[in-house]
Amino acid sequence: MRCLLTGANGFVGKALSTELVRRGHLVRAATRSDMTVREVDVVIHLAARVHVMDDSAVDPLAAFRQVNTQGTLNLARQAAVAGVKRFVFVSSAKVNGELTQPGRPFTESDAPNPQDAYGLSKHEAEQGLHDIATQTGMEVVIIRPPLVYGPGVKANFAALMHAVQRGWPLPLGAIRNQRSLVALDNLVDFIATCMNHPQAANQTFLLSDGQDLSTAELVRGMARAAGEPARLLPVPVWVLQAGARLLGKGDAVQRLCGNLQVDISKARELLGWVPPVSVEEGLRRAMGTSD
Repeated sequence: MRCLLTGANGFVGKALSTELVRRGHLVRAATRSDMTVREVDVVIHLAARVHVMDDSAVDPLAAFRQVNTQGTLNLARQAAVAGVKRFVFVSSAKVNGELTQPGRPFTESDAPNPQDAYGLSKHEAEQGLHDIATQTGMEVVIIRPPLVYGPGVKANFAALMHAVQRGWPLPLGAIRNQRSLVALDNLVDFIATCMNHPQAANQTFLLSDGQDLSTAELVRGMARAAGEPARLLPVPVWVLQAGARLLGKGDAVQRLCGNLQVDISKARELLGWVPPVSVEEGLRRAMGTSD
């Protein structure tokens, strides 16, 4: 299959490109100077302005919309005109929202509830893609992953891995939340599945490893993968939250303490998809300790 891949040099794109070539697909990496859609069966759109903690843009929403909404829809229109059969868009679980209630994971049928400019820009792109699919007949597949981890992961997940590898005590032992994550290799496998699975056409999927973890369990998993003891201090959650508010870090602690679960039943039942990599193996690969 002939594939045009945007964001091919990114964290997910590099792994996906390698895997698609291994599977025998012809992959062409799109660049900023050359987004031409020609002689392509499927477009996989990864490129995006990503969520950042301290955004320096004068108008963050406009900046996100320019890349994540307008850029996506411009590419999709070009793809439809060029006769591309399917457009796979990697969106975000942030379209659903930021937090879930215990035992009530997000599903694809939930009303979207984006809480920041990044999530809103992805939601608006999804809406536009549905319109383009209806108008042109080009199939669209939308994938909403939560946090993706794996070799080369950056930002807060990388900082947490670094702390665990150094054996630093962490005040996270009392956190009993539940969060969904997705290993890089599981995301790559699911994208590859959605390229040509007939039942994926014009569908939206939430995605995860299928095994949710508390923040404390995540740290313990990282420690096992690194061959280090987990040094967790049972600091009450209310103490963490109060300290975070004083330091202006309330959002960061919310992610550490709150629930964000997604239900992947649709992917399992409609596509017969099973995550090929366990959480334990995913963490070993992320920590660089897998065999």
